Amino acid sequence: MSRQGSIRGGTPGSRTSRPLNRTPCRAGVTPRIEPWRDKSEMVRARTLYDVAHEAGLTTAQVDWVAIWNAPTITWEFRERPEPGQTVPEEMIKAGLISAADVKAFSSRNILWRDEMWTTAAVHIIRTHRPNLMLFHLLNLDSTHHRYGPRTPAGMNAMALLDAQVGRIVDAVDEAGLTARTTFFVVSDHGFKTVRRQIRPNAVLAKAGLLTATDGKVTRSEAYVVPEGGTALVYITATGPAGNLLERTKQALAGLEGVERVVEPAEFAALGLPRPEDNPQMGALFLIAKDGYAFTAATAEPAVVDAPATSLGAHGYVSSDPDLQALFIASGRAVRSSVTLDVIDSLGIAPTAASLLGVKLGAVEGRIMTDVLR
Repeated sequence: MSRQGSIRGGTPGSRTSRPLNRTPCRAGVTPRIEPWRDKSEMVRARTLYDVAHEAGLTTAQVDWVAIWNAPTITWEFRERPEPGQTVPEEMIKAGLISAADVKAFSSRNILWRDEMWTTAAVHIIRTHRPNLMLFHLLNLDSTHHRYGPRTPAGMNAMALLDAQVGRIVDAVDEAGLTARTTFFVVSDHGFKTVRRQIRPNAVLAKAGLLTATDGKVTRSEAYVVPEGGTALVYITATGPAGNLLERTKQALAGLEGVERVVEPAEFAALGLPRPEDNPQMGALFLIAKDGYAFTAATAEPAVVDAPATSLGAHGYVSSDPDLQALFIASGRAVRSSVTLDVIDSLGIAPTAASLLGVKLGAVEGRIMTDVLR
């Protein structure tokens, strides 16, 4: 990416490799996963951009996650931009996007949105020259969900994203910032091929623990929230919760495709909170076998072949090698032409902080000295 050399390696990601851009909410008949919650509700620690902002540095984000209404972001073009926001309005005036496209942004094709997110990042770099830029693209995730990993479609998506990253690198160079810039290219998870889908809520419906009409749950005593290769099991009714939990475990016992039913005593080993410590946590945690993924469907049969439009998933535990993620470092202060084996993703933020001249404080990750000159 840069004339100053690069480092490549794999990273195991978080302990469960579950995405952090949505939050479980206990409301209504069933728990649900909500993406559009304020950053203060989604993130329970000081972030790199918080610390950078507190130090007087400027920060920017384009399509980053768990960052809704973050007060420590100086410039942003959101996953769902809105008319009237600073950067979209600047781009409209510059002829880079139309007001109609901003208004209808979330309904546009994902390829077009990736193009516009890249255009927004280039605009911010050229116009505002932020000290820290967080930039996220979505087409590869969408393509892998539909067609699966290691497919021609996935390879094409990666080639397109490489070109978008190239636009960012060119923008930095055109802004005269190359000598001062370090690039980290990362992904938040890997992907697995899915052959079969598990419908635990269909099992709960058969056991009388929930009622669904035309696919909509109208009553529940227990409910499963899927997250690809794992799922959270909630007891949703008041009353004899212990009895409901036992009935739920009995209903799920022996379900095809389930590798493990994890109980709270084992949550800590997976980096998960106990339900009594965090009300967003489920009563049980399900782990799928290789080739299987969970869905929220309530109709029988309980296990079906994956449809042709859903052949990939993530959300599996990070001990699975397929969930290892991408890491590339390049630019200022990065050692030249080094290939690493596996790194700890917890070290990325403190390493970036050290390059910015700020400190995250007491964090679990450590500065990646093997990366830096």
